[in-house]
Amino acid sequence: MNNQDQIRQRLNERARELVPVLKERTVAANRQGRLHDETMADFHQAGFFRMLQPARWGGYELKPHDFFDIQMTLAEGCMSAAWVLGVVAIHNWQLALFDDRAAQDVWGEDTRVLISSSYMPVGKVEHVEGGYRLSGKWGFSSGSGHCDWAFLGAIVPPGNEGEAPDYRTFLVPREDYEIVHNWDTMGLQATGSHDIVVKDKFVPEYRTHRALDGFMQNSPGNAVNTAPLFRLPFGQIFVRAVSSAAIGALKGAVDDFVEFNRKRIALHDGKAVVEDPGAQAAAANAMLVVSDLKAILFNNFDILTERAERCEPLAIEERVKMRPDYHRPYVVSQLL
Repeated sequence: MNNQDQIRQRLNERARELVPVLKERTVAANRQGRLHDETMADFHQAGFFRMLQPARWGGYELKPHDFFDIQMTLAEGCMSAAWVLGVVAIHNWQLALFDDRAAQDVWGEDTRVLISSSYMPVGKVEHVEGGYRLSGKWGFSSGSGHCDWAFLGAIVPPGNEGEAPDYRTFLVPREDYEIVHNWDTMGLQATGSHDIVVKDKFVPEYRTHRALDGFMQNSPGNAVNTAPLFRLPFGQIFVRAVSSAAIGALKGAVDDFVEFNRKRIALHDGKAVVEDPGAQAAAANAMLVVSDLKAILFNNFDILTERAERCEPLAIEERVKMRPDYHRPYVVSQLL
């Protein structure tokens, strides 16, 4: 067993151990509107945030399969916890696409530092020498209370006549933005998905990442982060971080349904629920949905990884074919 196989085994074992722990913490986490500090400490200690982080910054550089499998396992215990892990840990992957100076700013003193985000293209951008002035208010920055930096989306206006607008992700330090604590919702209560406000702050050019570079699989960070993992298209990776937790949550719901009804007797006919054809069919259908969604997800990652390892761009036709698969877990969430 090589080193990465050992890491995978350790991560999977720890994720499975944490499922009942996360279940016990869910009610209190929902009440306080954020994950327990103990949960974040558990994730750090387990190494979950390092799964897609560059090796040169203490990361494991595992495959997307490994990352999303862990996320789905944790969602069996608490979907909010799995959601935060997904959308925060995936930023360690995107930071590797930035100019390496950005990673030095974030991880130069502590490779455990985390980044939250809001990719809403609502920022106001002004060209200045060496970079940009950024202002705006962004919503839904999950896990922001646990992070020291933020990725914020904005459209850069053309610098010269005839040029096209340019959507970018801006990397902003905690001292340059305010967290507006306004997350009060019926679902995903513990994600702490608050608003972020920036008021006329300077962002150097190297702390921005062009969406086009991520699409073309040719980002500045590829000069130093050369593993195939970092040649995967941004749009094929990030979106799954905000949808795959629903698959694991459905698996957890099915397990809870089975356990709750294992010895339960139906009031209307006095028979065991486990012998009810309707209950059996409902559980079986839900389990089939989980199995199908995982198979589709991992098959797509097989294709993505194969192309990246062969340094071949993903064809537009393949990207279009995969696009509906992003939304399948959102449909699943309606079953929860």
